[in-house]
Amino acid sequence: MPEQGSCFWLFSLELCPRNKRLLLIRMAASQPADAESFEYMLLEKDPDHYRTVFSGPSQISPWIDPAVLNLKHRIGRGPFGDVWIATHHPRTEDYDRYHEVAVKMLHPVRDDQLQVFSARFDEVFGKCQGLGNVCFLHGISTQNGRLCIAMKFYEGSVGDKMARLKGGRLPLSDVLRYGADLARGVLDLHSRGIFVLNLKPCNFLLDDHDHAVLGDFGIPSLLFGLSLPNPELIQRLGTPNYMAPEQWQPNIRGPISYETDSWGFACSILEMFTGVQPWRGKSPDEIYQLVVLKKEKPIFPYNLPAEVENVLPSCFEYDFRDRPLMSDILQAFESAKDVDYDNNGWDSSENPRAVAPSHTNWSHFKDKLQVGDKVRSRKVKNSCTPETMEIPDGTIVGMEDGERDSNILVRVHAIHDPLKVRSSTVERVTYGFAAGYWVRLREEDKKRSEVGILHSIDRNGTVYVGLIGMDTLWKGEYSDLQMAEAYCVGQFVRLRTNTSSPRFEWQRKRGGVFATGRISQILSNGCLVVTFPGKLSLGEVCSCLADPSEVEVVSFDKCEGVVKKYEHLEDFHWAVRPLFIAIGFFTAMKLGVFVGKSITRPRSRKVASVSDQGADPQKVQQQEVHNSVGTAWLPPPVANMLFRDGPAPSG
Repeated sequence: MPEQGSCFWLFSLELCPRNKRLLLIRMAASQPADAESFEYMLLEKDPDHYRTVFSGPSQISPWIDPAVLNLKHRIGRGPFGDVWIATHHPRTEDYDRYHEVAVKMLHPVRDDQLQVFSARFDEVFGKCQGLGNVCFLHGISTQNGRLCIAMKFYEGSVGDKMARLKGGRLPLSDVLRYGADLARGVLDLHSRGIFVLNLKPCNFLLDDHDHAVLGDFGIPSLLFGLSLPNPELIQRLGTPNYMAPEQWQPNIRGPISYETDSWGFACSILEMFTGVQPWRGKSPDEIYQLVVLKKEKPIFPYNLPAEVENVLPSCFEYDFRDRPLMSDILQAFESAKDVDYDNNGWDSSENPRAVAPSHTNWSHFKDKLQVGDKVRSRKVKNSCTPETMEIPDGTIVGMEDGERDSNILVRVHAIHDPLKVRSSTVERVTYGFAAGYWVRLREEDKKRSEVGILHSIDRNGTVYVGLIGMDTLWKGEYSDLQMAEAYCVGQFVRLRTNTSSPRFEWQRKRGGVFATGRISQILSNGCLVVTFPGKLSLGEVCSCLADPSEVEVVSFDKCEGVVKKYEHLEDFHWAVRPLFIAIGFFTAMKLGVFVGKSITRPRSRKVASVSDQGADPQKVQQQEVHNSVGTAWLPPPVANMLFRDGPAPSG
């Protein structure tokens, strides 16, 4: 038996009965089997290739006694706190362990919110156990009144490796290999319902076998809704250079989704390719203007592998519904990483180009169609144009295997033979709902909007809806929803009469009346971006955000009377009113002069007859000057426009 406080390892090679894989198990013989986690090596078909997996009891407390955690020195600083080197020295009567760990010391959190944070961390801690491509979590503790998250310490990161290379660019083979490792780690977290939201090269750690490991398990998601010392962190949870548009104001321009991490992943891969950080040298406010308001996209190098080039630019779509999922990204990097590109003529970032439009609309492949699904022809997103639907209601009876956009057979009522169409041209309808529908929640809540956009519906009826006021997608059942009025880009809207204090500030007309605006953009949570072309603005576009539950559509058909129709006409452009005033002025002038000439012409003929009879020539000349005084003051071009014969000569 070992002495008290000592520890030795036991190894056993066992065959897993479920999947016939060999398990090389390593345990500490002197520690209780249910006291702490152990690790084993999973051998695949080739015994020379294995991966280390951590396992342990189902319930492990993440709490670390502050007395056994000793901070050494700080090695870094990030947006959420400092990073320290520390030692973790747990001891009991039966065993004595000593670890060198990395500790993330977070910014102070209010005492009344510690319980919320701890509950979230407990959940994440349990979900992260056993993940091979995510940094191993030791637990959480406190030091100097601040929360500290202890993780396994790694000697280097992808960011450190880039800093040692000329130009900061990694070889293409390394980028593809690391990309596959990281995509697998992110996908593992997504499968457990965890958002990362802080993907960047310095958070990609390298193990002893030069495999990339995620060094962040979603700390920003733990801070949702908490009061932080820096007000900016409340609205933008992440590092600005790698943040997706919806990440800046998730409860307004969100919500956060798994595709949010696709944006950060693509930013990181781009930096590995080029050695240049996206939007380098820009302040957070400047990045916000470029990414969120101007929708700017980064620059890519030439000649990327075809699989990567098909998926990576799509990660920068403004609407996250059009971005690929991490499973699609992993498939692309897995298929590209084993190809030899050394003699492929791959160009570096010295010749960048603007990101090209995506070859694939990834939103068309998220339904994961199966035989038996109810489908209909896909509608154009955010469009009000009437469409003729080839398949108003059908059922899939056959599918081709292989490519992503394969052919499917759809049986339609009243048509004898099934129709053969591409899978991307139809959308799945479950319990009467399909992704993209405008829906209204039956239960009211003042903190969020009542109207939003349905993002997905599972076959069991679980729905995920984007709503203003929520950082993430609202999850519920299809029975909690009802159909709502759809909004489209180009429609004119105004506040409802029963809305006295709207969620967002709304533009007003002269006299304080709320103005009518046009929808220029629809965000993923249903938030409307409304412009006001009827208001004159110098230099800047006059716009605001709107809650769809607080507005109503305005059209000529709904305007009663000529006055209301004219007022709506003024909403189209600020120049409508000046144009009508000008037309009215010139029309009145034209009419007045015409009437005046009609009255004065007989008198002129009478004067002419008198002069023919020998009247005084001087009096005749005075009469002609008097008749022409109404037109002589006008400039010749204006006079020619108003009087067909031109002004009478003044003599």
